[in-house]
Amino acid sequence: MPTDTVTPRQPRGQERVITGNRQTSWAFADAFVAEDEALRWARDRAREAGLRSVSPGAGAALRMLAASVDAKAVAEIGTGCGVSGMYLLHGMRPDGVLTTVDPEPDHQQFARQAFRACGFASNRARFIPGRALDVLPRLADAGYDLVFCDGDRQEYSDYLAESLRLLRPGGLVVFEGVFANGRTVDSGPQPTEVLRLRELLRTVRESPELVPSLLPVGDGLLCAVKR
Repeated sequence: MPTDTVTPRQPRGQERVITGNRQTSWAFADAFVAEDEALRWARDRAREAGLRSVSPGAGAALRMLAASVDAKAVAEIGTGCGVSGMYLLHGMRPDGVLTTVDPEPDHQQFARQAFRACGFASNRARFIPGRALDVLPRLADAGYDLVFCDGDRQEYSDYLAESLRLLRPGGLVVFEGVFANGRTVDSGPQPTEVLRLRELLRTVRESPELVPSLLPVGDGLLCAVKR
């Protein structure tokens, strides 16, 4: 396997085989939480627009993570059509505000409709159109309990740097899609996007500022608590 791949730290000869039973278990876990009509509507709009959405399992994990830090302020990179935002809002405090950034205002309009259909008041979400790396520097230092990154995967390392500034101590940063449909651990030649995901995984795992975990839901959720 090439030196730039990210592999589990297991004793030599004790690598775990991904069995059919394990894949079935992962599929069961990913579908464990049922989605309501508003979530299904937003997911359909995303599919029609050619956008990827977090899986139900990944969404449920986001909801739990937001609840676990009693999140009042959450920043989301990549609004899409609102699927991940609804999960985050469901986990946040009733007075919490989601700040969501996306370069496509049309997609954010779908998210507004979905949030209304879920019963969230308009002041629960702040929509900012624009490129993430242009918007994030304008957000408040240490002003957020959770930062969810689901934008351009080639910019994930830059998002990490901004997230460390935005998060309060004890806050969470979460990256979606770090498995890249299995390519992150594939030994074959990979595109730049995958190489940068591998770099991100190493950086988060080795950072003294972070307490990391990699959750095998959806296309992989990389989570870390800021010390």
